[in-house]
Amino acid sequence: MSQYLLRRILLAIPSLLGISVILFTVLALAPGDPFGELAQNPAVPPEVAASLREKFGMDDPIWERYVKWLSQMLQGNWGFSFVSRVDVDVLILQRLPTTLIVIGSSQILALVVALPVGVYAAMKPYSLFDQLATTMAFIGFSLPTFFTGLMLILVFSISLDWLPFVYQSNVNETGLAFYWEHVKQSIMPVTVLGLFQGGVLTRFVRSAVLDVVRLDYVTTARAKGLRERVVIVKHIVRNALIPVVTLIALQMPIVFGGAVVTEQIFRVPGIGSLLIDAILANDTPVIMAVTFVIACLVILFNLIADLLYGWLDPRISYR
Repeated sequence: MSQYLLRRILLAIPSLLGISVILFTVLALAPGDPFGELAQNPAVPPEVAASLREKFGMDDPIWERYVKWLSQMLQGNWGFSFVSRVDVDVLILQRLPTTLIVIGSSQILALVVALPVGVYAAMKPYSLFDQLATTMAFIGFSLPTFFTGLMLILVFSISLDWLPFVYQSNVNETGLAFYWEHVKQSIMPVTVLGLFQGGVLTRFVRSAVLDVVRLDYVTTARAKGLRERVVIVKHIVRNALIPVVTLIALQMPIVFGGAVVTEQIFRVPGIGSLLIDAILANDTPVIMAVTFVIACLVILFNLIADLLYGWLDPRISYR
């Protein structure tokens, strides 16, 4: 296991370097200037804007700026936000836990919905439950997250006034009331992401279970007199989860993309809303850092998925 982890980490290094080169080059060639508004301000002397550009190396060649950025990043210096006037790593560390909590909760919700629904639909193929589950799954992953988010706001915030639609970081409560307010604010963002991912996973779980349930070892397990629940949980679901774990790992970029939109709709103070604000303000150090962190998280989740294969199927070797 340790050798496998070391190999995967060594393979991830050139992948991350390639991603960082592409991201940095695209951002460097993109139109827009973080000091554009400053240069157009008549109250600011041109010498000030020029000195700032020289200080941050905005006029240096792209390769030289990239090497400087990479060396500083490896030393723990991720740059300085031109808009917030705060170190980029401080901004990300402030907002990353919120995004991970929202994404993690939505993935748990998706699995809680998809696993029982997909398994039962596969065990009762073409039944009324299977047809309803398939229809709801198609609706779930066909509707974009921004549309679902707006619908939930109209129903639960405006019409019923049950849930707040703007996430407030500063909650003036203490004790259990403090946690309950945060839970109430998280219900709709988590539901939007969870139902979208749950619709995809439901269809995939159903398909995977249908493939496994026809295999010989399932028939043998039933012939040995094992209880149906044991056959389903230990022999069918466990082996059917292998392609599902693969799908979850491959869907992580889409999940983060949905989180960016969802955080913007509900004003969740995560790295998704931070990325949108940085793009609108041409805050290139923040854009570079956030996209690179998302790329690192995607690679990390794929590594976790590979490790889960061995737990789900002991026949898989890490050699």
